[in-house]
Amino acid sequence: MELVTIDDIQAAASRIEPVVVRTPVVPMGEAWIKPESLQRVGSFKIRGAYNAVALLKPAGVVTHSSGNHGQALAYAASRFEIPCTVVVPEGTPQVKMDRITGFGASLVVVPPPERISAATRLAAERELTMIPPYDHLAVIAGQGTIGLEILADLPSAEVVLVPVSGGGLASGIASAIKALDPSVQVIGVEPELAADAQESLRAGHPVSWDTSRTFRTIADGLRADLSELTFAHLRDRLDAIVTVTEDQIRDAMAYIARTTRLIAEPSGAVTTAALLAGLTPPGRTVALLSGGNADPTLLRSIL
Repeated sequence: MELVTIDDIQAAASRIEPVVVRTPVVPMGEAWIKPESLQRVGSFKIRGAYNAVALLKPAGVVTHSSGNHGQALAYAASRFEIPCTVVVPEGTPQVKMDRITGFGASLVVVPPPERISAATRLAAERELTMIPPYDHLAVIAGQGTIGLEILADLPSAEVVLVPVSGGGLASGIASAIKALDPSVQVIGVEPELAADAQESLRAGHPVSWDTSRTFRTIADGLRADLSELTFAHLRDRLDAIVTVTEDQIRDAMAYIARTTRLIAEPSGAVTTAALLAGLTPPGRTVALLSGGNADPTLLRSIL
């Protein structure tokens, strides 16, 4: 199976430069945090979505998303002045749905098990190009540009913590970092209530968890299964996966806000949760804050 290369990632970095914020590496206690929450769409997803649209130059796009990729693709489509349709599952935070439509995309809400099939059907009906949230080489390459930036800003980094859902983010970052400095450990983090990636790597093949299980976690952006493509990347390039509890995620959201003055949605806080719980290897550590599109009511209750 073809995997993303460092050349793909470096090309993506040049392609996405006009729209991506060069997020800093910010001190957080004895570690560092990279806040992709500062992107225009509130998460890292703009990197992969914009790279795919810029590379493919489609006449129109469609995707399925838990919210952040949908926002990113809607924004990218608006920049290229092409139509965009986003399919989201019932239960998607309203703040994410509002931002998708705010960028001019059409929104379709379906039961969680139907989001991929609905997007596939709409692609055929409306003659749109599918830009999936993680199962695409151009998307993975775009996400990998974060790894380039981490090592450029903190070349002494020894451990990088990355959230894992469908695996596109972890695949891209691990690909970049292992190509540039194989000694750096790249550790994936996912909720205990959606630990399909950890189970998949232990089993030696992708394992799917039903939405009745994954939708129990507060981390709404980390409920997807690995694809064959992302599984191949993580099996080859990720050092390990650890899991965190719901209480640890909540505590990490509060810690990030109070320590760094940054906002993390639950999915973006899992790396800090693992760090605070002592689940990660020792060394100079960078925790990726993947997104800050937190539901206001949830955030208020946690703070």
